[in-house]
Amino acid sequence: MAYNAMVSRVEDERVLILERVFDAPRELVFKMFKEEEHLKVWWGPAGWELPVCKIDFRPGGVWHYCMKCVDPNQGEFYGMESWGIALYKEIVEPKKILYTDSFSDAEGSVVETLPSTEVTLDFIDVDGKTKLVNRGEYISPEALKTVMDMGMLQGITETWDRLEQRLKELQ
Repeated sequence: MAYNAMVSRVEDERVLILERVFDAPRELVFKMFKEEEHLKVWWGPAGWELPVCKIDFRPGGVWHYCMKCVDPNQGEFYGMESWGIALYKEIVEPKKILYTDSFSDAEGSVVETLPSTEVTLDFIDVDGKTKLVNRGEYISPEALKTVMDMGMLQGITETWDRLEQRLKELQ
């Protein structure tokens, strides 16, 4: 199969839309987002691991995680930790996940100085493959610019590359 690149666009100056087609059934792609055993393998950019991953996958549930850079070639990022927390609002298996994604500390407290994202993930069946559409809505254009300046787009691209690899391993 040819490599499917992620497509991105900004709408209304504060909404980032990311799309990619994965060569895997929708149920399997959805499962990658709900189970700790899978998230620990693929979540995060290249050279990062997920040493902490506590997930309560239900509306009102929380996913608290830590990404840690384990690649010495990433210079100043090596050894760095990035904590996040997601609050699930709506889950429709295997079609949709709606959650608020925030930066957090190790205790799970939201870091108010960094922007949160209202995320909608849509899993669309396309002839046995899955089109994943990630809609990230920010409070302002400045908030979106803040995460873009942090390298978020590259990070998600690498994360979805790792998801693609995980899906290949499981099929």
